[in-house]
Amino acid sequence: MEFDLAETGVRELNRFLHDTASSGSRVEVGNPSGRHNIAVGAMHGCTVRINGHVGYYCAGMNRNADIVVRGNAGPGLAENMMSGTVRVQGNASQYCGATAHGGLLVVEGDASARCGISLKGLDIVVGGSIGHMSAFMAQTGRLVVCGDAAESLGDSIYEARIYVRGKAAGLGTDCIEKPMEGEHFEELGELLDRAGMSHPMREFRRYGSARRLYNFDVDNASAY
Repeated sequence: MEFDLAETGVRELNRFLHDTASSGSRVEVGNPSGRHNIAVGAMHGCTVRINGHVGYYCAGMNRNADIVVRGNAGPGLAENMMSGTVRVQGNASQYCGATAHGGLLVVEGDASARCGISLKGLDIVVGGSIGHMSAFMAQTGRLVVCGDAAESLGDSIYEARIYVRGKAAGLGTDCIEKPMEGEHFEELGELLDRAGMSHPMREFRRYGSARRLYNFDVDNASAY
């Protein structure tokens, strides 16, 4: 199935991706030309290949689809994603993966500010570096950064886990470095493998919550 967005427009593409008829299909998207809302709300197990740069909110609310952007992505990539996979072969702008609940998001290049804010279960792997305030109020999920992290990493973080291979310019409130133990190396290795990336795991550091801001018992977190 092919969609040339210069002729059909984004709405027709998204309407197809919302329909059960898209299940099992392979969709090639041409001439995205930085358009917004491409492949938003894909609900079925299909493969989508977007051949070029995309604008705001690409792959938002993805559920089950495998989406690849062969270019760069604007703000809000994979926002509120529920499952499936999203891969960007270039760079991603602000707040990619915001509020996302599940699945895997891979950015092969850099991700800008607020990557993974309010994360709720998504796994994010960034091949390059990330901008400031990333993983702000991240609740659950994992963020792997193969480059550097800018200021205020993990500010007000809850139970999400962060792995950074390079330097962290500064940690946010209640975010601290934590020891890398056996389970963390295993977890990190599995995430890098799923993302198709290979780095010495001993070069990564782990960050997470000091739990000084909690007003509930972490042992009963699943009940809240």
